[in-house]
Amino acid sequence: MNRTWRWTALAASAATAVAALLIGCATPPPVAGPDLPALPGTQAAEDGSHHWQDFDWSDPARERAVPVRVYWPRGEPPAGGWPVVVFSHGMGGSRRGYSYLGSYWAAHGIVAMHVQHIGSDRRLWAGGFGWSNSLTLVRRLQHAAQPEEAIERTQDIRFALDQLLAGPLGPRLDATRLAIAGHSYGANTSLLIAGAKVAAPAGLTGGAAPSSSLSSLADPRFKAAILISAPPFYGEGDPAPILSGIAIPTLHISATADEITIPGYYSGPSDRVALFDAIGGPRKALAMFSGGSHSIFTDRMNTGGFELNPKVKAATRELSLAYLRLVLDGEAAPLRDWQQRHGALLSRWQAP
Repeated sequence: MNRTWRWTALAASAATAVAALLIGCATPPPVAGPDLPALPGTQAAEDGSHHWQDFDWSDPARERAVPVRVYWPRGEPPAGGWPVVVFSHGMGGSRRGYSYLGSYWAAHGIVAMHVQHIGSDRRLWAGGFGWSNSLTLVRRLQHAAQPEEAIERTQDIRFALDQLLAGPLGPRLDATRLAIAGHSYGANTSLLIAGAKVAAPAGLTGGAAPSSSLSSLADPRFKAAILISAPPFYGEGDPAPILSGIAIPTLHISATADEITIPGYYSGPSDRVALFDAIGGPRKALAMFSGGSHSIFTDRMNTGGFELNPKVKAATRELSLAYLRLVLDGEAAPLRDWQQRHGALLSRWQAP
């Protein structure tokens, strides 16, 4: 019997389907500003701290659309260019989601590109949530959970990065300081990009046997990974061999109530810790917030506690920036300062 990957696509935010509809739906109004690159359709953040623009790219080799949203800082880049974070959304998300991260990074000197994965994006929820649509929705989720889509997502990342570096912003970017990031299913995509090795079903790698590894999905251009609510690789056993090919710094972010509760795909916060413990590589770090929820790390403001939600979001975006300063620029002080300011929110903290 051919082994089928039970990828975390279902486990990646499917337990919060309604939440996925609302991920990052709000977009800032256009505001004119100086020093804009010569990009048609450019919009500026309301506070003037950064710019953003949507691009509707298409990969002709795969005949697949790859929409993205790019956030970038105001003004001129430093010598060498701006560093870049490429972000992969969870199941049912879109390029508009996780704006609290993209806008924050851009406001602090980092370009952020949020990639939308057409096979596992918000279109999965089309048709509503009534009982008549429930079976169809389950089928769509299951299809999005298949290895084909997991592979396509990594190719979306690779293609989008190529486009960004070759486009108008390319000369302003530092291609030696690139990071991959993602939430839930997007965290699994990030792990594959970073070098995770998972068995490939026959036919997905040119007729390779099911025992073959998909290590070729790794993109060595990325120097660090930010993994938010990373579920396990279901059905793949011990995570240590899977993660043995990852040699870049990794930041793991979760919460003690970060649970995915789909029948057959349950994943609790202990799974996030298990991935952290199993992964190698230099300068790995783990932040476990007390309480929260799986979707507290999306743009939703009504999950995980009304008081805790904005605190965790603020701490998450500041932690990600401090970690990038450490691994891309060698600056350790921001991370130490972060722990002092947000330590009261943490259940567990481990850092280099």
